[in-house]
Amino acid sequence: MLVITRKVGEELKVGDNIYIKVISIDKNQVKIGVDAPRSVSILRMELVEEITNQNRLANQDTDENIIHSLNSMIKGNK
Repeated sequence: MLVITRKVGEELKVGDNIYIKVISIDKNQVKIGVDAPRSVSILRMELVEEITNQNRLANQDTDENIIHSLNSMIKGNK
């Protein structure tokens, strides 16, 4: 991980067309602005983790339903 110190108003450039600017710093909160093309997805990490967990649970539920259905079919219960 690259760690860079920036002051309010200073920016970082990521790749050719993504800019990250420090907007304000207040005690334990930093506001940043991200300027990127609309094609670039920008998500807060807690949302990425929640989506990943929900997808994992949905997949697990689907797997359990498939196994139950197959088990019923094998036993002839359809």
